[in-house]
Amino acid sequence: MNAPATFIQSYIDDLNDALNQLKPGAALTRIQAAWLGTCLTGILLMNSVCWAKFERASLGDCKVAALSWVFRKASIPWDWLLRVSVVLILKRYGITEAEVSQLLSS
Repeated sequence: MNAPATFIQSYIDDLNDALNQLKPGAALTRIQAAWLGTCLTGILLMNSVCWAKFERASLGDCKVAALSWVFRKASIPWDWLLRVSVVLILKRYGITEAEVSQLLSS
């Protein structure tokens, strides 16, 4: 779990570019981007969002306290991160319109 997969790194780079365009100054720092890459890689490998599993998978390189501290205390613009993530996913799959009622009934 040293480096994120290429597609994860590409997603984070695209996310950061979009964040910076939509809200200047909201881009992730190098450390925040690396942390997000670690988390997304952990989710992919462990099929779970569990700090303890991430720590075990990293063979102790990523400590539970450090992982959870960044999540709780870092000044990551979570609201903008969610917005930009949704926009990137919609663009990636070419989704331009949908009805909420159709989405909820699926």
